Amino acid sequence: MSTEKPKTELEQWLEQEESTQIVGWQTLSGGDICRTQVITTDDGRRFCVKHQSAAPEDFFSAEAEGLAALRRNGNLRVPHVYAFDKTFIALEYIPPGSQTADYWTNLGAQLARLHSDACPCFGFTQNNYCGRTLQPNPRYDNGHEFFVHERLLYQGELALEQGHLAADELAQLERLCARLPELIPEQTPALLHGDLWSGNIHSDLQNRPVLIDPACYWGWPEADLAMTRLFGGFDARFYHSYQQVRPLESGWEERVPIYNLYHLLNHLNLFGSSYHSQVSMVLSHYT
Repeated sequence: MSTEKPKTELEQWLEQEESTQIVGWQTLSGGDICRTQVITTDDGRRFCVKHQSAAPEDFFSAEAEGLAALRRNGNLRVPHVYAFDKTFIALEYIPPGSQTADYWTNLGAQLARLHSDACPCFGFTQNNYCGRTLQPNPRYDNGHEFFVHERLLYQGELALEQGHLAADELAQLERLCARLPELIPEQTPALLHGDLWSGNIHSDLQNRPVLIDPACYWGWPEADLAMTRLFGGFDARFYHSYQQVRPLESGWEERVPIYNLYHLLNHLNLFGSSYHSQVSMVLSHYT
């Protein structure tokens, strides 16, 4: 009986498709969902590989589709996808550089250009994931209906099922949803990164902005901007540069908590009660 350890899907792909083998690896810090490593192969190449043995079957194919959509748009650099399977995705390894003043200016302008390209509707080409949570992306013509049903109420009902929200809090959320057309202006749908916080932006050695770990969909551009404010905000030069290319409607900063309620509810579902007070604060403010 052979005692040789079975090869992983990643090792099989490297041997069969790339004619190479792993000779070294380095674990990267950050990320709550996947184990991320930089692997070195015997021909000197390096790949960034994300592993998750218990991932849903379409988890990494959905990430690959989001990266492909951003790449097709061409306004921001994203890693090239070499391969993916049920348990891993192999990406171009982009060594990190510095985030200088030019970096923030370029990131703002490039994101504004991404958001300037209109999309056919709200939704996306497929469902995907924000963290580990399914992110439904059926197509809608109405952005308010999309955000109500596929973002806020989807997360709120999930939180109720998991015991993170009470019935009266879900009722508060429903009242907020009823007010959404008066609180959020009409916006043409654009391709969004979908999870745009500081952990998902990167700089290459030439100081060019790079986006990683998307949860892409076609939605309100202000929602992407709002996510940048959830954990402290980006450099002020980013927002100034964005508005130079694509001016925002007045009052956009006042709308930030509504957009970010989606992410707070998702974090409540992913990580539990530590996010409850922030969810409650937003609900109380608007209801």
